[in-house]
Amino acid sequence: MTAEPTPPSPSPQAQHQQAPSTLGVGVVVWLASELMFFAGLFGAYFTLRSINGEWPPDDLELETARTAAATVVLVASSFVVHLAVVAARRGDRRGAVRWLGVTGLMGAVFLTNQVVEYAAASFQIDDHAYGSIFYLMTGFHGLHVVGGLVFMGAVAIAIAGRSRAPTYETVEVCSYYWHFVDVVWVFMFATIYLLR
Repeated sequence: MTAEPTPPSPSPQAQHQQAPSTLGVGVVVWLASELMFFAGLFGAYFTLRSINGEWPPDDLELETARTAAATVVLVASSFVVHLAVVAARRGDRRGAVRWLGVTGLMGAVFLTNQVVEYAAASFQIDDHAYGSIFYLMTGFHGLHVVGGLVFMGAVAIAIAGRSRAPTYETVEVCSYYWHFVDVVWVFMFATIYLLR
């Protein structure tokens, strides 16, 4: 009786390609916790809205058109960061760095609009409940955008230098974070600026 030949075991490289990325899984779990944080802010917004008669106060004006334009820039930056992922997948480090830089500039445009809006706003964080939740929601989102810019800058420096960091995986998890920030803002913009 002859023993059946055992199938060849997959190479370590093939096993690595099939296994989920530890970094990717970690970032997704972290983003899930961030989602819960923002869900709490949205919950607070709608709770305050339900118990306050005037929402927002009648004398309050937001720069909806300008912020809509900044929103378009931020959403477009998601497509640009995807180009960085595509370049990284091809092994084009220089292209990935270039697209990350363009994404960073677009994020900076978005933040500039937020700073201008804060400077021109006719209300402060302690004027009323609307002011408090407006600044909390947009401020925490703005801090996440700043964090995303720092993250992108660190990734760009790592892959532009002599680092042995895996280019594709590193750029891809950076894009996860940036897409998350963009999607959260789309819901935030609709809630604060459109559902009035």
